[in-house]
Amino acid sequence: MRRKVEDIRIDDAPSLDALVRRMEAAGGFSGREVAEGVDLLAQILGDDDMTVFLSFPADLVATGTRGVLYELIRSGRIDGVITTCGTLDHDLARSFRPYYHGAWELDDAELFSKGLYRLGNLVIPQANYGRIVEQKMQGLLEKLWRRGVRALSTRDLVWAIGEEIGPERGHGSLARAAFERRVPVLVPGITDGAVGSQLWLFWQRHKELRLDLFADEQILSDLVFEAKRTGAILLGGGISKHHTIWWNQFREGLDAALYLTTAVEWDGSLSGARTREAVSWGKVKPTARHTTVPGDVTALFPLMVGAALERLGQRRGKRASRSRST
Repeated sequence: MRRKVEDIRIDDAPSLDALVRRMEAAGGFSGREVAEGVDLLAQILGDDDMTVFLSFPADLVATGTRGVLYELIRSGRIDGVITTCGTLDHDLARSFRPYYHGAWELDDAELFSKGLYRLGNLVIPQANYGRIVEQKMQGLLEKLWRRGVRALSTRDLVWAIGEEIGPERGHGSLARAAFERRVPVLVPGITDGAVGSQLWLFWQRHKELRLDLFADEQILSDLVFEAKRTGAILLGGGISKHHTIWWNQFREGLDAALYLTTAVEWDGSLSGARTREAVSWGKVKPTARHTTVPGDVTALFPLMVGAALERLGQRRGKRASRSRST
């Protein structure tokens, strides 16, 4: 039976979940894909027996979408995070200094002369980024060194940053939420950012310090192989997405995968690759429920999470009592 396209009704000011359900019935282009994505997201977040991975690039943390990521981690709905070094840069910097609204069309040469960085349509004073990261990281690394720390996994580094940020400034901080919940945040490209540069600078004076990336890989291995089922919420592509799906191929693939991207498929990039392509690599199971939603994460993901949590009937994670290894 063919399904009839239905008009979206908004005159009764529907809730997020009700609006999304109407978008699915409307059958229109990306709107229906967003609705299908919400349904899958609710399934992933509501499955207590599913080990849930969240991957994303750093630019999202420079925006207010950081608050959505924070809440997912803080509420206990995420079991492992894979991201890039810039996530630590922006999370640490924003815990102590503000970022500002800007515009795409600003004069970049003029911004440079005024000591301002442009990140898309955001503006970041140089002192609110590199300088504060240097100050906080060098102080933290000195503390760790005096405690006898000579090796750090990126999980331990993130938790140490979260502990250093503290509870007063920690509201909204991903590192703080991960530290408090003992959620592993893994950064396979740890040297590609301001925090990574500070590690290198500290190493110039403390040659015994080393990064234990194999410890991170063991953490990922344990998460993957101890899981009954695995699901992934993949926001944007690059190393964060790939490291997530790469490790899940060793358990014959993810059981569920939701991917949001603005990248195109036809250039052959990993960022453009839809979840269906990962099936051929064994990174997503042929039997898995998976979907790719095209669109800007900052526009879609807050709405999708709001609708999914509304559908689940609660804002707090069901996993609040789940114990985590340290």
